[in-house]
Amino acid sequence: MGMVTEFKDFATRGNVVDLAVGVIVGSAFSKIVDSLVKDLIMPVVGTVTGGLDFSSHFIPLGALPAGYSGAMTYEALTKAGVPIFAYGNFLTVTVNFLILAFIIFLMVKQVSRFRSAAPPPATSEEVVLLREIRDSLRR
Repeated sequence: MGMVTEFKDFATRGNVVDLAVGVIVGSAFSKIVDSLVKDLIMPVVGTVTGGLDFSSHFIPLGALPAGYSGAMTYEALTKAGVPIFAYGNFLTVTVNFLILAFIIFLMVKQVSRFRSAAPPPATSEEVVLLREIRDSLRR
């Protein structure tokens, strides 16, 4: 029973529960940022750059399978088993990461600001009394 008790104590410790909540919220937040990049930011970037769509940029590294007559898109070639150097997809994921990191930076900055704005805890009566004794002994 000792191992079960230790695991229970570990799993219910505050830091572990906070980490679990953070991972769950982070994965949901990642989906929101993914949609932000894919549905809002990348179309604007594509319009500004003359219709450039990063996700459709790739270089096939292998030969097409014999008799392949499908589309020459990333999805179709991947399903056909063609090795692909998908630099456009990498750029999209990189932009996604940078936006996510920036948003998390702003959130942490705001939380830090709120924490520093809290007044310091009141000094205990014992500490005040000890300071008075210290000050009277100095005289």
